Amino acid sequence: MTKAIHQQVFTSTVSVELLRDLLLALQKICDDIRLRTFLSEAGISPELAVRRHARITHEQLVRFYQIAATSTGDEMMGLWSRPIRTGALKVICRSVRDASSVGVALYRFTQVWNLMLDDYRLEMLPRDGPFGLQLVPRETQPAVNRFGHMLMLKLAHGVVSWLVAHEVPVRHVAFAFPRPDFAEDYRILFPAEVEYDAPCSTIHFDSELAEQRFERPYSDLRPFLERAPRDWIFTTYKEHTLSMKVRDFLSHADRVNLSLRETAAAFHMSPRTLIRRLAAEHTSFQGIKDALRRDFAIFELINTDKSLEDIAYDHGFASVSIFHRAFKRWTGNTPGEYRRTRLIVPHVIPRELQARSH
Repeated sequence: MTKAIHQQVFTSTVSVELLRDLLLALQKICDDIRLRTFLSEAGISPELAVRRHARITHEQLVRFYQIAATSTGDEMMGLWSRPIRTGALKVICRSVRDASSVGVALYRFTQVWNLMLDDYRLEMLPRDGPFGLQLVPRETQPAVNRFGHMLMLKLAHGVVSWLVAHEVPVRHVAFAFPRPDFAEDYRILFPAEVEYDAPCSTIHFDSELAEQRFERPYSDLRPFLERAPRDWIFTTYKEHTLSMKVRDFLSHADRVNLSLRETAAAFHMSPRTLIRRLAAEHTSFQGIKDALRRDFAIFELINTDKSLEDIAYDHGFASVSIFHRAFKRWTGNTPGEYRRTRLIVPHVIPRELQARSH
């Protein structure tokens, strides 16, 4: 794994609102004491979990998911009306592994899930339309948990990508809930066009994917399950969105403070063209840099003892006060407040990130 990908995996963050959607579901099957225990074991301060605009790292969310799913015995952690017993994902993967094509595999995916879901059913999209699936409510419209809908679509994406041995591009995603304040995180989870307030939640892939054949030996199943949900919640595919490629490029330690002109030159385009193309993806060069600096800062505040001065200067801020104001604008909290909420949890920090921490 390259240095940049290590940094993306360990330092990228998501809004704590995403975690709170999951906590809402878990409250139906766990008391507050258990929930606080899950948070603490995942290295997430319960105080941070209720702070508006706070953010947690991808690794923290993955750890929380794994801890909660294992401890509750429900692989979907209360997100659906019926518990999804431990081993369900393994059964799903085994059922799709020997399908004759991706289209047949995705159809089997829907059929297995429909044996387990009471409040929704998964349906393939009509043959004369895009290739993909949709999550359709059954007789009555149940309450929508955003995390559950996101997770089901990401699971479909993850299983299909696992079958063909590379992350497949997503062409369109629709959600059956209003656009949340933290919609930028959904664009990271699904680097594609994202629609809200749709009749039902839907994911589209390239039509040609349906006919693609694959070979997936049984020995590949165990590593995929052991890494769950890391491999299918957080995308690593960057070829079809310029914003993801720019973030990946800047995530190298020696590039994070590059200028617009320098970055545009690296992509063989003018600064004006880069600005225009990023705007078409509803983002900006400065927004990408700010998100990257924010994520590196959060990681270092939580996982290292670097001084605020060193963190500020390492990420291109002229002074601690400027860093302080920017960080509060990004997260609603000061760097000092963030550091005071951290929990020390044993884990392995990649060697190249350790070098940044001294």
